[in-house]
Amino acid sequence: MNKLVNPNKQSWLELTQRPVADISELKNIVNQIFEEIKKDGDEAVKKYNRIYDKVELDSLAVNEEEITNASKKVSEELKGAIQLAKSNIEKFHASQRESLKIVETVKGVSCWRESRAIEKVGIYIPGGTAPLFSTVLMLGVPAKLAGCKEVILCTPPNKNGEINHVILYAADLVGITSVFRVGGIQAIGAMTFGTKSIPKVDKIFGPGNQYVTAAKQEAQNIGVAIDLPAGPSELLIIADKTCSPSFVAADLLSQAEHGKDSQVVLLSDDDNVIDQVLLEFEQQLKSLPRKEIAQQALENSKAIVLPNLKECIDFSNLYAPEHLILAGNNFKPLIPEITNAGSVFIGNYSCESAGDYASGTNHTLPTNGYARNYSGVSLDSFVKKITFQELTKEGIQNIGPSIELMAEAEQLFAHKNAVTLRLKSF
Repeated sequence: MNKLVNPNKQSWLELTQRPVADISELKNIVNQIFEEIKKDGDEAVKKYNRIYDKVELDSLAVNEEEITNASKKVSEELKGAIQLAKSNIEKFHASQRESLKIVETVKGVSCWRESRAIEKVGIYIPGGTAPLFSTVLMLGVPAKLAGCKEVILCTPPNKNGEINHVILYAADLVGITSVFRVGGIQAIGAMTFGTKSIPKVDKIFGPGNQYVTAAKQEAQNIGVAIDLPAGPSELLIIADKTCSPSFVAADLLSQAEHGKDSQVVLLSDDDNVIDQVLLEFEQQLKSLPRKEIAQQALENSKAIVLPNLKECIDFSNLYAPEHLILAGNNFKPLIPEITNAGSVFIGNYSCESAGDYASGTNHTLPTNGYARNYSGVSLDSFVKKITFQELTKEGIQNIGPSIELMAEAEQLFAHKNAVTLRLKSF
C-alpha cells in the first residue's frame, strides 16, 4: 500500500484514478458470444458453458428437487443469519415505497405519479471462489417488494453442473421465479435475447467480473436496461485519531479480498494513524485465506495523509467511492459535506461488512467514480415512474391560452389546434 504525505491538490485527480484494463478484446469476445446466442440460443449457451465452466449440461434450468435438496444442506444457524438479513433488507426497502400525491397545479389541472413494476428482471450472481448468496437477497428482496412478475436468476455451475446450495436456498427464500445454471457473458447474452430455456428480461442486475461487466454494457447498448455501471469493488476510509487502527485495517482488508483488481484508499489528518493502521494491516494480512488476492489489490491502493478532515472529505468527494467509512467519533458535523459516495458507514462500529450483509441497505453500488451521478440499487431500481394528468373544462380554460401561444411560437400548429378546438367547444 503506497503512502503519500500531503500531496498537492493539482495531483489529486491523478490519485483518484482507478487501474484501467484494456477492454477492446473483451468487446470482441462479447460481440461474438452475443451473436451466437442470438442465432443458436440454448446451444450457444451450452457451448460456452463447456468452454468457460468446463461443464456439459443437459438442462440449463434448476428443478424444484434440486432446490429442496439444497435447502437441506444449509445449516440452521446460517439459515437464521440469512433470514435476519432478509428481514432487515425488507424493512429498509419497504420504507422506500412512495404514497400517491395528487398535485393541483392550477384550478382544474391535476398531476400525479405512480410506480409500476418492471415486469421481467434478471439477476446475475457470481459463483466461483466467493458465491455471493448475499446478493440474491439484495436484489431478490426489492424485486419482489416492487411486484416484478418474473424474477430469474443466472449463476455459474461447478464442474458437476451443480449450483452452490446457499445460493439456491436464498433464491427460494426470496421467491425467485426460475434459476438457471449459466454464468459469464453467456448468461448476460441469454437474458438479453432470450432462448428456449431462459426468458428475455427487461433489466439485468448483479455484479460480476470484467467479462460480465462488458456484457452488461453491451446489453444496454442493445436495449436491455442494467442496474448501474459497476466494476471492481472499492473502499475509501477517512480515519482520525479517535479511530481504532485494528478496525480500520480489518475493513481495508475486507474489501481488498474481493479481487486483485479491487482498490482501497486510506485518508487521515494524522500521520501516526496511517502508520498504526499499516502495521495492523501487515499482521492481519498474514492470517487471511485470500491473502494473495488481497496483496495484489493492495498494489493499486494508497494511504494518504492530508492536512485536515475537511480536505479528506474533499478528496473523497473527488474520488466518489463505492463505500466510504468515517472511522472515528468526530464526523457528524462533516456529514453534510459528503456529496459523492455509494454508501456511507459512520463511526468505529459501522463496518462495511454490515452493509454487505445485514444492516438493511443495499450493497449493489456504483463504482469507478460513478457515485458522482448514480445511486445504489433501491426499490426504485425495479419500478418505472409513470406521470398522469387530468384536466377539467376549467383546467383547459386556465392553461389553454398559454399552450396556444407557446405552440404557435414553436410553429407547431397542430399542437395549438388541439387546444383551440377544445376552447371553442364550450
